[in-house]
Amino acid sequence: MKPFSMTLTLALATVLLAAACEPKVLIEAPREPIVINLNIKLDMEVRHMIEKTAKEDIKGNPDIF
Repeated sequence: MKPFSMTLTLALATVLLAAACEPKVLIEAPREPIVINLNIKLDMEVRHMIEKTAKEDIKGNPDIF
């Protein structure tokens, strides 16, 4: 009877250890709001506008340079 009892105890211990090591996944909302920085878009828009104006000025005054 002792080998059966020992095997049963070992099997029970293995199951408990395996259950204790099971990974846990939590999904939580962020505590701080999400911030999207739009400075790049504005910078590109201003740069495009300046380049367009510069090209028009060069076409209007070809002897400027």
